[in-house]
Amino acid sequence: MLSKKTRYAIKALVVLGKNFGEAPMQISKIASEEHIPKKFLEQILLDLRNAGLLYSKKGAGGGYGLVKDPAEIFVVQVLRLTGGPVALLPCVSLNFYQKCDECISEATCGVRDVFLDVRNATLKILSETSIADIIRREGLLIENMEV
Repeated sequence: MLSKKTRYAIKALVVLGKNFGEAPMQISKIASEEHIPKKFLEQILLDLRNAGLLYSKKGAGGGYGLVKDPAEIFVVQVLRLTGGPVALLPCVSLNFYQKCDECISEATCGVRDVFLDVRNATLKILSETSIADIIRREGLLIENMEV
């Protein structure tokens, strides 16, 4: 399950992606549009800025913007930056590996083997899905609702 921090980070990046190339957006506007607590969003945006995904501008007309095109920011980056593992089991995680307490042998564990396949498929999808892809999907969903 995605943490709130990860979900909010993705939502904020989508809003900023829709605004890419325009003036920076104020935190209060993003928070209001996406129903994200402002204080929590401030910390998330600061983390994303420190990771090199966002820039910030102070003063009048200030706010946050994307450093690079939304097509170059992938969901897996956001997930990892916000502290979330891709794997559903710790014994198959690339970055958060932990041996399962109840496991006798990882080499012969069928459950581990299945969730390794799930991790690999999930990692492939998240590594290939950009913020621009999410924006495009939202547009398609809205179009389909209007038909």
